[in-house]
Amino acid sequence: MSGFASLHIDPVYLKRLQEQDITEPSPIQREAIPPIMEGKDVVAQSQTGTGKTLAYALPLLHKIEEASREVQALVLVPTRELGMQIVQTLEQLTKDTGIRVQQLIGGASIERQIDKLRLKPQIVVGTPGRVQELVKLRKLKLHGIRTVIVDEVDQVFELGSMQDVEALFKGMLREKQLLFFSATLPAPIQQVVDRWMREPHYVRVKPAQRTSETLEHVYFVCQERDKVDTLRKLVRLYNPKAAMVFINETDDIGEAIAKLKYAGLSVEGLYGDSFKQERARAMQMFRAGRFQLLLATDVAARGLDLPQVTHVFNLDPPVDADHYVHRVGRTGRMGRQGVAVSIITPKEQFIIDKFAKTLGIEPERREMFHGRIVDPAREQAIRQEARKPAARVKTRDTDAAVAPVRDGRFAQRAEARPQPAQAPKPSAAAAADRKASVSSAAKPARAAATPPAPDKRKADRERDRKNKGAPRWLKEKKNQSDKPRS
Repeated sequence: MSGFASLHIDPVYLKRLQEQDITEPSPIQREAIPPIMEGKDVVAQSQTGTGKTLAYALPLLHKIEEASREVQALVLVPTRELGMQIVQTLEQLTKDTGIRVQQLIGGASIERQIDKLRLKPQIVVGTPGRVQELVKLRKLKLHGIRTVIVDEVDQVFELGSMQDVEALFKGMLREKQLLFFSATLPAPIQQVVDRWMREPHYVRVKPAQRTSETLEHVYFVCQERDKVDTLRKLVRLYNPKAAMVFINETDDIGEAIAKLKYAGLSVEGLYGDSFKQERARAMQMFRAGRFQLLLATDVAARGLDLPQVTHVFNLDPPVDADHYVHRVGRTGRMGRQGVAVSIITPKEQFIIDKFAKTLGIEPERREMFHGRIVDPAREQAIRQEARKPAARVKTRDTDAAVAPVRDGRFAQRAEARPQPAQAPKPSAAAAADRKASVSSAAKPARAAATPPAPDKRKADRERDRKNKGAPRWLKEKKNQSDKPRS
């Protein structure tokens, strides 16, 4: 046998799982189902989005007696949304069976819940406050409950419900099975385990890996006043199909939604102080893809399974590492890819550093540059490399320039340049002959440049011109002196 059949799951439930394309158990399901089937008290810890609901729902259904018309199992949850999600999962598994599931969520009409309790459900899912209220009104009996599951156990106890939960434990049978499930198990939970559980069986799937391995953790730094505008730009660049935006203070919800809508974002709110109808409508519209961003506080979004969510944005940093785990766990579920984006101020940098050390993750800083999301360190290295002069690499036939490229490596750009032809160097003898020929050719040129002898008749005329007007005796004497002597 393989898959869920190897865990001895009833064929009825195997068929329901196959209808949802669920064929192979996740690690938490494979490790938690056998001890729960054996009736042991179990403390199970696993990353968000790993299938913890089915890990306790499937063995729980095997313990329910359909013929008995009393409450046999109680699932305690911290929020309405998580309760409704678990009810939906159980109803899908119990379709066409005699098992009935009833939700007892705070904020809903208690009269309507009382009416439905008259239908004798075998499983109830509720918040501790509302369950305790119905017990006090004697509308819900605890003596038949044999299995109690506390989902998101740390959050249930953190919300001040510890007294209600322990009061419920006291009103139940001593021989009951307790199952605690959560992605995070802080130290105070161990005190509750020691007080109420009998030889608990611990199931921890990769406890050191508290966030999904398929998650990418990044952060952006800006001033407080620029956070909304930074979110607007990031939504435009990432363009997620569906994303969740987290803030810390419930009192700031209305203002935050107004700012985000003014910035042009498609967003609705999900927070603890809103009415049940408003929260149910917001969840329904978000699942249907009617808007892109769901703004939530930590309490409202605990444990939600929203497969369409691809990005989580922390507009405010979470108060501690556990809250960070549950926030980013809304994406990257069941092996899917996801991106967790934190928008922080320079003063909040230490918070990200603390989460990195506590959770063993490596959040990477990113920046927006010319319509792109870039790694600033890498971008700076590329710019410095681009400012360097191109190195010349002489090759046999080309003079190639080596220029830096964007990824920091070097690409060779050949620039072929034709070289002028050079005449062969003459020998010494040839050079001497050439010099001699040049010298001989130059002599006639110099001789031709010497002016010819003056014409004798021209000289006589010039002399007569100069002697004109002189006395005859002087002319005769001059002529006698010019005659050659014998």
